[in-house]
Amino acid sequence: MKSPDLSKITAASLLVALGIIYGDIGTSPLYVMKAIVGDRPITELLVYGGVSCVFWTLTFQTTFKYIFLTLSADNHGEGGVFSLYALVKRFGKGRLVIPTILGATTLLADGIITPPISVASAVEGLEVLVPNLPTIPIVIAILSGLFFFQRFGTQKVGSFFGPVMALWFGMLIVLGLSQIIHHPEIFKALNPVYAYELLTQYPKGFWLLGAVFLCTTGAEALYSDLGHCGKQNIRITWIFVKVALVVNYLGQAAWLMTQGNPLLNNRNPFYEIMPQWFLLSGIVIATMAAIIASQALISGSYTLINEAISLNFWPRVALKNPTDLKGQIYIPSINTILWIGCVLMILYFKNSTHMEAAYGFSITIAMMMTSLLLGYYLVFIKKMKVPWVLLIMIVFCVIEVSFFAANIVKIKERWMFLFFELFIFMVMYVWYYARKINNRLIKFINLAEQVPLLEQLSQDKQIPLFASHLIYLSKADKNYEIEDKIIKSILAKKPKRADVYWFFHINRINEPFALNYEIIELSGRVIKIVLNIGFRVQPRVELYFKKIVTQWSAEREQPFTPSVDAASRYHCQADYQFVILEKFLSVENEFSVRDGLLLRAYYWLKELSISDRKAFGLNKSDVTIEELPIVYQPITQLPLERKLN
Repeated sequence: MKSPDLSKITAASLLVALGIIYGDIGTSPLYVMKAIVGDRPITELLVYGGVSCVFWTLTFQTTFKYIFLTLSADNHGEGGVFSLYALVKRFGKGRLVIPTILGATTLLADGIITPPISVASAVEGLEVLVPNLPTIPIVIAILSGLFFFQRFGTQKVGSFFGPVMALWFGMLIVLGLSQIIHHPEIFKALNPVYAYELLTQYPKGFWLLGAVFLCTTGAEALYSDLGHCGKQNIRITWIFVKVALVVNYLGQAAWLMTQGNPLLNNRNPFYEIMPQWFLLSGIVIATMAAIIASQALISGSYTLINEAISLNFWPRVALKNPTDLKGQIYIPSINTILWIGCVLMILYFKNSTHMEAAYGFSITIAMMMTSLLLGYYLVFIKKMKVPWVLLIMIVFCVIEVSFFAANIVKIKERWMFLFFELFIFMVMYVWYYARKINNRLIKFINLAEQVPLLEQLSQDKQIPLFASHLIYLSKADKNYEIEDKIIKSILAKKPKRADVYWFFHINRINEPFALNYEIIELSGRVIKIVLNIGFRVQPRVELYFKKIVTQWSAEREQPFTPSVDAASRYHCQADYQFVILEKFLSVENEFSVRDGLLLRAYYWLKELSISDRKAFGLNKSDVTIEELPIVYQPITQLPLERKLN
């Protein structure tokens, strides 16, 4: 099946958007009204006010903020907190690093609770048919199967998502309308006055915002999945999705007003509005929708970590491409972490009701961080007038701070979860700031000035040939610069003679899928390559390099022929040797407390992450590792005295 062109609006692209984008926010009717009502007496103020809050939250937060404003902040078609950061970081002068880390941390952390709550809410519908059914093993089995099949990719299953979600939203509309016709007065609940009265007149009404917020938790993930579907497809399908959600919420509210029981008694309004003959089919459709919602969060987590690695916020980990679909990746380590986290969530909370109490806290933080980055985007890139931006930010600030305050009480239900969030935050913090300390110590020199010496070394037959092509990976982004340590590696101790010295610089750019290069030929034997690579592209340096050399050799007037001497006369084929300078902390350091903690944690994480060889796609046989002691803060006072006889 040919993938639809997502830059155009077609029936196929709209169906793909339904299947990929709305899993999280689309399954919220499974638990939102149940969470709002809880064990409280059913009253008109509670029901009407609850639906009114839901409707206006979807209008302001999801429609206005994300669909209308935030989707405009696309980075060459890609979305998400890291894509937005890549757009505005040059305007923030370092101030936006912590908000970006917080936004990414909280979004990734709440990805662990979304799959369990969605699947558990769907499966628990079986208790209506089979009372006291043990649902925990069923939920764990579904989640385990979902994580197991990640390694095979979702290309084939993805074509199945769109029709299922179209069926799901169609079912939401039909079920909602079936109840609204019995209580059409429920449309009065769309009046914002009911929301205001609930928050100000109902006992502890303000704290109900913690439950109301569950209706929009998928909005942040919606922005992260922008690159999969395109903003026009998302905006058009949102009209249908929002209608389906609002109609279903109104239908559940209408049932609550007509069912004649003052208490909900742990029943779920979503399943209560289903006809008995349709219940089993409805549970199956709901479970499939919950699985799709979980898949969207899992895929989004892979994308998030991949972008974090490219922007130096996360240690390098193994990445795989399970299919040939552009942008689809699989990260085994993240898959394992998410699977363990999801299983622990369901074992700890046991049912969706308990998870509802803990859900949403982190996403409020993620939304506030996105608002901050969005403000920079509107001012510096969209060139919107500052007073208008301030007005928009004040509106979002009032809404999101209110949700945050209402969700603060959830900390007592999720305090153990904070350790996981702290771990993610510290990994990103350590990796980013320790690398900045590392980069301060890099000394660059003029490469052009080193060319005569390298040319002389290349032609010195008294020194054994080290390699035909000697390649160093360089951080120097200026065409005629190179790290001092690289020249020392070539010349110091045992000089490395080569026919051609290559200096390979990987330039990460904002365009997500860019892949092109330029050659700076300082001489026939000293060449620098700048590879421009998008932040969502996995670097495969050796593959790219050999193709570049082949093209370079073909373009030369004199074809390249490797030297033949005593060390290589028995093989005349050109060989490639990459040199990786592996740094370690020298014993000669004397750290400040902060730098010492940062750097020791950094090198510990480096040990756990994959090697540079694997990260850059280099064959083991073509790599030489050189260990390089690094002195960050040399010891200035050494109390060493000579003892005289």
